[in-house]
Amino acid sequence: MKQKLLSILQNFTIDLIEEHMIEVPVYEHLGDYSLPCFSFAKKQKKSPFLIAQDLASRIQDENIEKVEAINGYVNIFMKRTSFSDTILNTIRKAGKQYGSTNLGDGDVVTIDMSSPNIAKPFSMGHLRSTVIGNSIALLLEKSGYQPVKINHLGDWGTQFGKLLVAYRLWGDKKKIEEAPIQSLLKLYIRFHEEAEKDESLNDKGRRAFKLLEDGEQDALELWDWFRTESLHEFQKIYDLLGVTFDSFHGEAYYNDKMDPIVEELLQKNLLLESDGALVVDVGENIPPCLIKKSDGATLYATRDITAAIHRKKNYHFKKSLYIVGNEQSLHFVQLKSVLNKMGYEWSESLQHIPFGLILKDGKKLSTRKGKIILLEEVLNEAIQLAERTVEEKNPSLVNKKEVAKKVGVGAIIFSDLKQHRKHDIDFDLKKMLQTDGETAPYVQYTYARACSILRKVQDVDTIDVTVVNDFEWKVIKSLQQFPSIVRRATDEYDPSLVAKYSIDLAQSFNSFYGNVHIVNSSSHLPYRIALVQSVAIVLEEALRLLGIKAPSEM
Repeated sequence: MKQKLLSILQNFTIDLIEEHMIEVPVYEHLGDYSLPCFSFAKKQKKSPFLIAQDLASRIQDENIEKVEAINGYVNIFMKRTSFSDTILNTIRKAGKQYGSTNLGDGDVVTIDMSSPNIAKPFSMGHLRSTVIGNSIALLLEKSGYQPVKINHLGDWGTQFGKLLVAYRLWGDKKKIEEAPIQSLLKLYIRFHEEAEKDESLNDKGRRAFKLLEDGEQDALELWDWFRTESLHEFQKIYDLLGVTFDSFHGEAYYNDKMDPIVEELLQKNLLLESDGALVVDVGENIPPCLIKKSDGATLYATRDITAAIHRKKNYHFKKSLYIVGNEQSLHFVQLKSVLNKMGYEWSESLQHIPFGLILKDGKKLSTRKGKIILLEEVLNEAIQLAERTVEEKNPSLVNKKEVAKKVGVGAIIFSDLKQHRKHDIDFDLKKMLQTDGETAPYVQYTYARACSILRKVQDVDTIDVTVVNDFEWKVIKSLQQFPSIVRRATDEYDPSLVAKYSIDLAQSFNSFYGNVHIVNSSSHLPYRIALVQSVAIVLEEALRLLGIKAPSEM
């Protein structure tokens, strides 16, 4: 509807009006839409107050009820009946495709996301990259792109040298076979505790990793075992979250692909020696990018450069996104700079999508010190709590366990995505599992309420909107915002916009539900059924874009 209004306004102005210029006023008495005229003043050499008055006197359209000029703003009041009729029929015809566009024109977007470390438990710290990346992929898909989700596993690096040393010193094969991840975590933590007393352990860890890189058989067999067991454990988490991937190529995948890249850097005279190591100078005020250490071992940057080139050759991506924490910002500046110096102009299409930390009592979680919160435990506890709540409130519900899984997992995902991704989140399990307020269970319950109403009535083919009360109007206006919310969330890589929108729509609908007789209003029944149908369609789709399932009964 904003686009329709935009075309109307463009007919009456000499300046180019863009969609983002049209605002939704905070207060209802200021209209349904508002156009600030201050940006036109310089070009037209007129006061914005006079421009607003002139526009207001000339704008006329069958879809507009009235237009007012107030303090340099053109306030527009839409005709409720025709506006509502258009919105409801559009949603019911489009169904789940409402808000979909072909903006991406089928272009490929690779998304580097999740990327947990092998031989370590899947902690709450990896939740953010996983659910943010998954939601961005769903948004891109809805906007006509072809997302490729890549789980760039942390399956290589000096930490494996440390783990190999720890296993050989203190490992118990039987314990690891019984509980691989938990046992390996204990070894990893113990290594760092012992290394604080004996610094030579760190040197042993570095030497062990160099042997792993050189292909020592025993080290490779242990590494492969650690990796296989870890992936098995990770898959349990991904199944609970409902997240899938197109590729599990981790850091180790690029072991035999890095030498040609290092040689290319050498041939292009980009490598410099620094204290025995090889680096690339990436510009003023930025530390050089370390490519090879003095012992010949490769680094994270070497692998990411190799991975970026490999992905471009294989996927021909239009954009390449990295869903990685704020603290890695410098790394991605260096990555793009090196690729640019190598002559790869497409490096500008690489984009770091940063996010904040999950904190506990205001402090960063650390696997090394054992300060972690295991995601599987949190998810299972959330599901159990949801199951108890469902049992109390609706004991006759047939599929209680399935509903509890949707509600519990949805609560954890939503508690993350409703925050802007750049913000840190202080972990609080009780708040995450609350079933009222700005939570997934609240939105899910609203959807289930709409479905319950629809089960009591017959579907309608045509609607006749003769009058729209204030409660209905608020819902209608919220419904029409969904396509622009999807567009903004996609453009800004910001799922929180969809999460917040779903809360607003749910609140508007619940206000309507509490103040309007729906099923018993015979004269307005077809129109109100259409309204409830539209709300159900949009709420379910909003939750889907967040990676959350919507139960039709709760």
